[in-house]
Amino acid sequence: MRPEEYSIEKEQRKYIRLDSVFPVQFCIIDRRSGSALSEWLQGFTNNISKGGICLFANNLTPQVLDLLNAHTALLSLQIEIPFSKKTVKAKAGISWVKELPDFPGRYLMGLSYEEIAPLENNKIIRYALTKRLFAPALFTVILLLFLVIVVNSLKQKRLIEGNRALTQQLIRIEQQKDEAQEQISRIEGQKKDAELKMQGLEARIQSAEEELIKAEEQAEEAERLKNLVQDLTGQRNTLSERLAKLESEEQEAATEIQQMDKRRAALEEIHFEKMYEWIKIRQNPRTGLVMSFEGDSDIAKWAFTYDQALAIQAFTFFSDNARAKKTLDFFKRRAKRKDGWFMNAYYADDGEPAEYLLHSGPNIWLGIAVMQYTKKTADAAYLGLAEEIAVKLINLQNQDAESGIKGGPENNWYSTEHNLDAYAFFNMLFEFTRKEIYQKSRDKAFDWLVKHTYDRQDIPVKRGKGDATIATDTYAWSIAAIGAEKLKTSGMDPDKIIEFAEKECLVEAAFIRPDGTSIKIKGFDFSADTNAGRGAVISSEWTAQMILAFKVMGEYYNQRKETDKAKLYNLKAQGYLSELCNMIISSPSPSGQGESCLPYATAEFVDTGHGWRTPKGNCTGSLSATAYALFAYLNYNPLQFKD
Repeated sequence: MRPEEYSIEKEQRKYIRLDSVFPVQFCIIDRRSGSALSEWLQGFTNNISKGGICLFANNLTPQVLDLLNAHTALLSLQIEIPFSKKTVKAKAGISWVKELPDFPGRYLMGLSYEEIAPLENNKIIRYALTKRLFAPALFTVILLLFLVIVVNSLKQKRLIEGNRALTQQLIRIEQQKDEAQEQISRIEGQKKDAELKMQGLEARIQSAEEELIKAEEQAEEAERLKNLVQDLTGQRNTLSERLAKLESEEQEAATEIQQMDKRRAALEEIHFEKMYEWIKIRQNPRTGLVMSFEGDSDIAKWAFTYDQALAIQAFTFFSDNARAKKTLDFFKRRAKRKDGWFMNAYYADDGEPAEYLLHSGPNIWLGIAVMQYTKKTADAAYLGLAEEIAVKLINLQNQDAESGIKGGPENNWYSTEHNLDAYAFFNMLFEFTRKEIYQKSRDKAFDWLVKHTYDRQDIPVKRGKGDATIATDTYAWSIAAIGAEKLKTSGMDPDKIIEFAEKECLVEAAFIRPDGTSIKIKGFDFSADTNAGRGAVISSEWTAQMILAFKVMGEYYNQRKETDKAKLYNLKAQGYLSELCNMIISSPSPSGQGESCLPYATAEFVDTGHGWRTPKGNCTGSLSATAYALFAYLNYNPLQFKD
């Protein structure tokens, strides 16, 4: 039986008891002489007060009981307070001794302090009060945490449901718009048929009227012709009414499309705001890294360096400089490197390397992100980091007889993508610092591209040196990094680059939404569908890159006052952006909190044709896809400075 289960019936002390149990050693001493009358015995506090304690003890001998009941007895106490290294010493008089009913040999003793240091006494009381309050305080904390979890769960559930509803609205509007456009097409066909019939009627009426003039002297023939003219005129009037009705229906459908465009634009704005929120809330507060994917357990906590470069630019665009600096600080101060090169990926939660590959591209994109941040904020704190990356790239460039930049310090292949990235990066460094070394490196990168990438008419952009494989991103980035003007002056045709990508890489694919519904979407594959051998797959990120390329071309032709071409490119950009919006999903993960994001592709775990597969999972939210779609919507080109 535990000592705290007992208490005496009447309180005889002037202090309130506090239930608390801890060990006490006691020895009976003579009040007059102070000499020990017993050996040290073991007991436990039953409860305590400011003036004394109630002590519980087992198996007291008759001799000890006689001593306890003697008026000259005094107890010397050594009180062990839990979690305290120092024993509290005290002397106490014996107020009463009681044997517990039904438990022979077990006793409670009421003791009153006669000697105890005030500080030590306060320590005992503080411990007892803390223990007394601990259980209800702990219960309160647990209850509050439970309520917070419940409230957050309900809030997240409502948020997810709200985002799903917004997504469904966007899809419904797009479907209704398609239906309205189909109706306009049907009306235009009917109008065309009616107009042809009208032309035939007009010709017949004119012919009949001419014959009527010739046959005026022949009454019977004249009457027949008059009746024919009247009949044909009636048909013409009926057809005119039909045409007027069709024109009215066409105008109504066009007006409906305009209204749907306005509603769609408002919903798109909401979704893209939520996409930025999704990027923000997935940033780890300790490392500053943003998780790249959700939905694929194999790479759930990975933060790819390329993706971090996109996140930094998103933060920078929205003047969220504290977030941008947090990610940049990781790479400046904490990230592990190999020979000065950053790894391809790190774990978002602790910053340790997740993928030890060293590729030029992710390092270059990190440098690009630094330059975009530096240009916009005028904060040069990370410029040194960008120049460190540039030194590594220039060393690679100098190692090659043709000044090409390899895929990485440990690779021997050359990609168009990396040299395009390097061209853009060196161009930014030169524009910002005016250092000649960056201008020379930029021009070397461009010369390499002309020699090894833009050297065939049938394939405007090759994937790399000696590699004619079609990679959609190299077409989009040729426009975004180099620009239409420089491409033209260098003997390349930016319109043909766009046309080729649209002809070879534009596909239609089914996308299974999280609710199980299937929707047909037009967008850009990772490569030419005929070369992939696995059916059409739309890349969200690369489609967004192509949308941005269309917008770049639209701006180019606007500046040249070629408004028809500019309008065509901008209409295509808006059309593909609307298609891409049909892939927006509500984040299914706890870290995504129901905000909007884009999956990496329309299909999971399929070969991209470029050495990697799409992530696993039907709802794999992707940082690169979401960020680049945001750039396309905002008309932000990460590969060039823009005032």
